[in-house]
Amino acid sequence: MKTETIMVIDDDLDLRESILEILEDNDFMATGCESAETALQKIKLEVPSLVIVDNMMPGMGGMALMPLLKNDYPSLKIIMITAFSTVDNAVAAMKSGADDYLSKPFKRDELLVTVKRNLEELKFEQQLSEPDMDATLACLSNQIRRQILAALSAKREMRFMDITRHLGISDHTKVNFHLKNLKFNRFVSQNREKSYRLTPQGEKIIDYLQLLSKKISS
Repeated sequence: MKTETIMVIDDDLDLRESILEILEDNDFMATGCESAETALQKIKLEVPSLVIVDNMMPGMGGMALMPLLKNDYPSLKIIMITAFSTVDNAVAAMKSGADDYLSKPFKRDELLVTVKRNLEELKFEQQLSEPDMDATLACLSNQIRRQILAALSAKREMRFMDITRHLGISDHTKVNFHLKNLKFNRFVSQNREKSYRLTPQGEKIIDYLQLLSKKISS
């Protein structure tokens, strides 16, 4: 069963399709992009678990792309592909946001080991960041916060004024206060365009609330 989502960003069609084939043969759900610009648009619609990106590409290269991805999606794992395996390149890649890197030419097993290691690290980090139940219940005790979460779940992404209009609350200070609380508890995040969206933890909370609602009404 394919559960992990991986995006491969490389302008080299042969290499991109080769990586995709290896990943899909090993039960990963993988998608490819020929440029960083295309990848940024696709990721807005669905955030993968891990990104494999080439360092050298026409237009925006891997070094420029990685800080943008880490800023908007901090938990996203990034593996950079580079043709030059040096300590300086490795340090530069890590500073730009890479969690790992592969040097060309790399073997099939090397790719799989690197991917699996980073996905295991991601799972471990997600377990460590599970919300504290007391803090979660305190946060969700407020109706406005629950309404904000429900709105973001339905709309996927909303700007501040869209949220206030959706809730029908004229007191913007009140909405801002509750948004800050949700951000502090890591249930919502804000991207470079100042739009709010649910974090993976926020999505879990929505699932919990829906399940609780079904149990109460049954």
